[in-house]
Amino acid sequence: MKILLLTQWFDPEPTFKGLAFAKELKRQGHEVQVLTGFPNYPGGKIYDGYKLRLCQREEIEGISILRVALYPNHDSSALKRIFNYISFAFMAMLFGIFATKKADVIYAYHPPLTVGIAAIFIKLFRRTPIVYDIQDMWPDTLKATGMLNNNKILNLINSVCKLVYRSVDHIVVLCPGFKKLLIERDVPEEKISIIYNWCDEQGLTQAQPAKIEYQQLMQNKFNIVFAGNMGKAQALDSILDVAKKVQHIQEIQFVFVGGGTETERLKQRLTTENISNTIFIPRMPMAEVGGVLKLSNLLLVHLKKDPLFEITVPSKTQAYMAMGKPVLMAVAGDAADLVERAECGCIAISEDVASIQQAVLKIYHLSDSEKANMGRNASYFYEEKLSVKSGVGQFIEVFRKVYKC
Repeated sequence: MKILLLTQWFDPEPTFKGLAFAKELKRQGHEVQVLTGFPNYPGGKIYDGYKLRLCQREEIEGISILRVALYPNHDSSALKRIFNYISFAFMAMLFGIFATKKADVIYAYHPPLTVGIAAIFIKLFRRTPIVYDIQDMWPDTLKATGMLNNNKILNLINSVCKLVYRSVDHIVVLCPGFKKLLIERDVPEEKISIIYNWCDEQGLTQAQPAKIEYQQLMQNKFNIVFAGNMGKAQALDSILDVAKKVQHIQEIQFVFVGGGTETERLKQRLTTENISNTIFIPRMPMAEVGGVLKLSNLLLVHLKKDPLFEITVPSKTQAYMAMGKPVLMAVAGDAADLVERAECGCIAISEDVASIQQAVLKIYHLSDSEKANMGRNASYFYEEKLSVKSGVGQFIEVFRKVYKC
């Protein structure tokens, strides 16, 4: 099949439905072209090696990529973020109609919602069916993260979402909770498939060793690592509160890897509150993240307590499990169910300092063999249920289904 991947985020940006997805589709015998933007997520600045222009064609590991102009921004300003989304969608629509090869199916990645709108216009002109991959429930996520609080705008976005759901040919969601919510919003059950996300397996498990400075920082410590975006949705103040509570155990150390809108404020807390058992490591390429994760003893997932996050599976869950390390899941619902099914860690209550502290200490006090067994369980479950090979095979089945229709 000929597949057009329409996504605002693509390598070298951190994304798990990017190059790894495209390469596996190609490996399984399909022709892939990518329509995306110039890399600027999550910092909001165009990456080194790229220069913003109308468009740019390139090839990465045999994958043909067409990048189109957009307004680069990912700060806390809702207006600027909306302009970022709209600018990419408009350019993607134009170039998708006039500058891409005819495809058998369009794979459209959401968020943002505007990608779905662009895909619909391309479909109208090119008569190409759409498979719509929903990674965030809008407008629910926008409200839960505090990005938008205007009810009129949220209702408008909800109406546009329903229009997109009706217009696409099939919808893929990342967990059972999303499917249930869409059915409640009148999307036919037979139009929805559940395909769990995977991670960049090669990039993580075959990553280069961590830099010497990071190895030294993490040496002889029980390292609890949180890797990824640090924004309002992650509610990481609760984790710093836990760190303060366990400072009397000198071996325990919290390690934050990445960046986001909350990073500087969180780092300031270390100074003002004299939190000495926590370190921050700057954002780094995925090829280096795996090296830091290998030095971890416990991998942490945390999101603010919100009903929306109980029906999602944070993407770092799969990455953590692929690393073969114990997982502390401080998110209720579908994500917690995965960890329990895999028997690879502990569950804690989001933003509940006592609950998270208890889970940390429980795993800390386990024997080395018990911790190692949790890690093996995580790795095995990932390979069997969540790997890229398994997930892409399921996507191909969906693509064939909509193409035949």
